[in-house]
Formats: sequence, C-alpha cells, structure tokens
Amino acid sequence: MSAASGRPDDEIVLVSRDGPVGHVVLNRPEAMNAITVELGRRLEEALRELAPSVAVILVRGAGGTFCVGGDFKELQRLLAGGREATAPLFENFGRACAAIAELPVPVVAVVEGYAMAGGFELMQACDIALVHENAQLADTHANFGQVPGGGGSQRLPRLVGRQRALAHLLTGDRLTGAQAVEWGLAYRCLPAQEFDQRIDAFAHQLADKSRDALARTKRLVHEGLRLPLDEGLALERAAVLDHLGGASATAGIKSFTRKGN
Repeated sequence: MSAASGRPDDEIVLVSRDGPVGHVVLNRPEAMNAITVELGRRLEEALRELAPSVAVILVRGAGGTFCVGGDFKELQRLLAGGREATAPLFENFGRACAAIAELPVPVVAVVEGYAMAGGFELMQACDIALVHENAQLADTHANFGQVPGGGGSQRLPRLVGRQRALAHLLTGDRLTGAQAVEWGLAYRCLPAQEFDQRIDAFAHQLADKSRDALARTKRLVHEGLRLPLDEGLALERAAVLDHLGGASATAGIKSFTRKGN
C-alpha cells in the first residue's frame, strides 16, 4: 500500500495492451500523478515489462493530467530521513526515464492537462511527445526554490538549445502545446475534439511498421547523439548493412519493387 495515496502499490502505474500498442498510465489522479519513490520504481517495471510484447508504448496520466512532478508531501517525509532516504525518489525516477532510451520500441508521451517539473522531464525523456492543445507545460522547479532532479537541466538544453533551456529553467514560464511543438519538445499539438482518436491512429501507424527497422533507427538516434558526427555516421553505415541482411528489409524491398511494377 502506498503511504502517499492509500492506493495499492500495484495500482500506482497501470499496464495494459491493445494488440500491438502498450499503455502505461500514471495512476495517482488524486495527486495529479505526482511522482513518488514507488511510482518511479513501478514506471520502470511497467516499461520494461511491456516492451518485449508490443510495438509501441503510450505513456499518459490518469484523470486528464500527465504529471505535475514530484510529490512534495513525500519529499518532506523523505527529507526528514536525510540525504540517503531522499535519494531513491530521484534514482527510481531517473532509472525509469533512462530506460526509455534503452527499449527497442518507440515510447510516446501523451500529454494533456499539466506536465510540470518531473512530468515535463518525463515528457522530454520519451522518444516522441503528442500534446493536447490545452496542455500546460513547464519546468517549475525554480518557482519553488528547487533544482531539477529528473534530467531537465541536461535533456532540455540538448532538445532546445542553451538559450531557451536556461531561460525556461530560470523563469519557469509555462508553455502551450503549440509552443512545445515550435520549440521541438513535441511532435504534434492535437485538437481537443480529436485527441484520443489521433493518438490511437498515431500509435497504430507506428505499430504497422517493421519492428526491427524502428528498433535499429531508435538505437542509432540515441547512441549517435552521444558520439561525434563521424562516429555516428560510421555507426549508421554498419547498422544499415546489418539490417539489409535481415528478413524485414528484404520483404520491404520486395514490396516496394512490386509496387513500382
């Protein structure tokens, strides 16, 4: 039982499958899906559990809000125990965010309502973000005298550049869904009346593609970003030659040539 919510631990993060599409739902709507030690642990477990059996994973929050960040009530309780007692809050959540890049399937953040602080950081860690037109997003740590602890100081500059990232981190100014797309933080800003239908269509569009090709492409992007350009290009050349020897690439080439005829 979670002390923070009174909810059984195995219900803090919900896992389900709809054919090739996996769903991970942060399920603390009474706390706007605020992050606890246990939620971070369960999130990593859910992602790793789903990945082998689906083609794409959607991550969203229950109750119409993505996630407002760390649970301050739990943080206060942990701080009473000192640094070592507090560390698991950030370690568990950090491992969950890091796991996303390691999985062979695309992980899509489905963002509605608020994505603040740790919720905003989780969105950044996902491979793709789709945002509701009425969503509000921000790294609000500075507004409460706090420092980012879920990767925001590192991922945000890599996504949007130093100038925008630092200004945002220091001001905590809120972004709309449309601004998130403009900044390169989200792929699409979707209208309210079509939100769930467009999310479903996008997920199945990904799920219909070669899983091997998607996995290799995702790995190339994540690994290549850590390398100098020449090493990344060499990694890509090796990957494409490996891939062309496989069944999915051969089938794709045959399908294309048949259409051409």
